Amino acid sequence: VQLQASGGGLVQAGGSLTLSCAASGRRILEFYAVAWHRQVLGKQRELVASITRAGRTRYIDSAKGRLSISRDNARNTVYLQMNNLKPEDTAVYYCAGKSIQSGEYAYWGQGTLVTVSS
Repeated sequence: VQLQASGGGLVQAGGSLTLSCAASGRRILEFYAVAWHRQVLGKQRELVASITRAGRTRYIDSAKGRLSISRDNARNTVYLQMNNLKPEDTAVYYCAGKSIQSGEYAYWGQGTLVTVSS
């Protein structure tokens, strides 16, 4: 099972990016949930947004209204649309799949760097 994250890059504050998390070796719907996490060097990783198999979404407060997580079952891919980006959104973004058996995010992609310039 692999999760491939892509779509990061350099953007000015106020700009937009769309991150993609493509699953291979397993249907994306076989995960109980898929989430985007981010990590700034020297800080703890934080969960930014998640979507469950049933389509329920959750966001951290700082992301509400600016970030949107969605899923394309046919493409086996989860997306994170990020609008009105701020310098504090700068981080490495990882997608992860939650195992039904363990209830943990056991499957991780390699990360994609998002840099927001002021």
